[in-house]
Amino acid sequence: MIPVQKKDSGAVCAANADLPPASELDDQAAGDAETLDLPGLDLGDDEAAPASVRQGAAVIRGFWRHAPLGPGVYRMIAADGEVLYVGKAKSVRRRIASYARALGHTNRIARMIALTASMVFISTETETDALLLETNYIKQMKPRFNVLMRDDKSFPYILLTGDHAAPQIAKHRGAHHKKGDYFGPFASVLAVNRTMNALERAFLLRSCSDSFYENRTRPCLLHQIKRCSAPCTGEISHEDYARLVAEARDFLSGKSRAVRDLLAREMAEASAALEFERAARLRDRISALSAIQGAQGVNPKSVEEADVFAIVEEAGQFCIEAFFFRTYQNWGNRAYFPRADKSLTPPEVLGAFLAQFYDDRPAPRLILLSHEIEDHAVLADALSVKAGRRIEIACPQRGEKRELVDHAAQNAREALSRRLAETTSQEKLLAALGEAFGLERAPRRVEVYDNSHIMGTQAVGAMVVAGPTGFMKAHYRTFNIKGADLTPGDDYGMMREVLRRRFVRLAKERALAEAAAGEDSSDEGAAEADAFPQRPDLILIDGGKGQFDAANGILAELAVEDVAVAAIAKGVDRNAGRETFFVAGKAPFRLAPRDPALYFVQRLRDEAHRFAIGTHRARRKKDFTRSPLDEIAGIGPARKRALLHAFGTAKAISKAALSDLEKVAGVNAATARLVYDFFHDGAG
Repeated sequence: MIPVQKKDSGAVCAANADLPPASELDDQAAGDAETLDLPGLDLGDDEAAPASVRQGAAVIRGFWRHAPLGPGVYRMIAADGEVLYVGKAKSVRRRIASYARALGHTNRIARMIALTASMVFISTETETDALLLETNYIKQMKPRFNVLMRDDKSFPYILLTGDHAAPQIAKHRGAHHKKGDYFGPFASVLAVNRTMNALERAFLLRSCSDSFYENRTRPCLLHQIKRCSAPCTGEISHEDYARLVAEARDFLSGKSRAVRDLLAREMAEASAALEFERAARLRDRISALSAIQGAQGVNPKSVEEADVFAIVEEAGQFCIEAFFFRTYQNWGNRAYFPRADKSLTPPEVLGAFLAQFYDDRPAPRLILLSHEIEDHAVLADALSVKAGRRIEIACPQRGEKRELVDHAAQNAREALSRRLAETTSQEKLLAALGEAFGLERAPRRVEVYDNSHIMGTQAVGAMVVAGPTGFMKAHYRTFNIKGADLTPGDDYGMMREVLRRRFVRLAKERALAEAAAGEDSSDEGAAEADAFPQRPDLILIDGGKGQFDAANGILAELAVEDVAVAAIAKGVDRNAGRETFFVAGKAPFRLAPRDPALYFVQRLRDEAHRFAIGTHRARRKKDFTRSPLDEIAGIGPARKRALLHAFGTAKAISKAALSDLEKVAGVNAATARLVYDFFHDGAG
């Protein structure tokens, strides 16, 4: 987390147990407003607001009295401790005053006020510090009323290592700890792979690991297909290889024209000297460079380094398209679909998105936007502080920069149109599924369950989720089967355990949500009707009648009556259209071979099977690599490495004498005794 200087601890309020009655809060708040020259809180019309909103506004007025006057961050918290919203302000008390009324808010703000049970304030020295802290809190806590950036993966880079006599070219994600030159960011791994392949053909740089390089005795296949110059076996001298590395570095640094001209001159010289094979190799390298630049599409002439963002809105959904330009070259683009309330404007969504986007990413010298954002000066200052250089944020109106923004906006519109079309298609499939299974309405959340094990060992249950936008991978869950009384390989018992754990947890979460919402929750429920539900409308079980009966039995035991259950028994051949379906109140049936609902069910089942198998394999692999040392309390990774380095294997450690264990670097006498006793049943 970015360190932020705090003022006195009195600026933090985290509970409302000692608040006076609401009437006293109203009188006190109105008096404070006049004293502090803040907007007066005329509460005469608040009686028209729902009771839950009036109660939340009264709570906020109580905390408002203690809010700091200067810049800072505030958090609005529900009764169950959930962080509802994180905001920052130049004057926290003035900002909180805007929430102190029960009327005059959008539905989103009214719901947030109604759920607020307490608030936390943190003072900062500057508004820039407040912005940085707000961004950290949003990414950590993911409040439901904030704009949330959904895809938070780090961007890939190309790395030319600098710690080896024959530098390696490699893909890289994460922190830049390794010595070398980093080029990027690239929008996707696909863009990196395409560029890496072309660079290998153009500059013949090695992509193998250092250990692979050190153990080569003859050139590998990449040398045979002319994608590596094989410095590992001396096929090229280190001086000549260093020249190839320098050319690659110049090309990635923006000197592509100079590199192409150099290669063209060398090709002409080789041809004049009748060295046709060398001329052909140089021709192929020039062709590879042309392939890189051709794949990059739009390459600006006047913008050396910039990120371009354009936002579009349609049907209540937002799409932000990001383009990355470095060294006058386009390194790709990516579309983002942030979670944001429909009442927010595109500039508001874009501003909130940018603060989160650059929280853990380096910013370029120039950021171009399609819309003016409210806090662009504060954001520019914050990014400049983090980068240690001046960062400019602009909304161009003409010229090449405007053309780049318009190009990004066009891509954003196309991406959002594709997403809306996919959503419409998915909704039609869900409607067809509901009709096929005799449901009253189309399901909005479908949960598919499957188990995976080998003769009952490393048994896991898997749950995948599908909704109106496709597979909802953030909602996938795995269950390590824990039942001690289960017979190994009892698929019915595993399914009962998985469903019991799933719906017991759902019941607890629902009880907490109802308690937090209070008595008057009808408005909130209507306003959040578009939110993706946490409770399934339909459960699909990968199995036959036995699995179907097991699932219905556990749901009946837990008094779950509002969830439909269907089971899919595989046909003679998977995906052959011969699956048999079991649904309550209907005889077992099959769907027509060309029914779209059948293909949809097959996709759901196969995704659950893939996820279950993958989870099981990961658990099995972990068990294979588990060491007895992992079971000894006090033996962490460092001491485990030291012991294995000293003795080689866990079996050798088990046979070692206590005096030998005490001689291992980093292992003191007490730890040596722990290890010795573990393998010798506590014997002295």
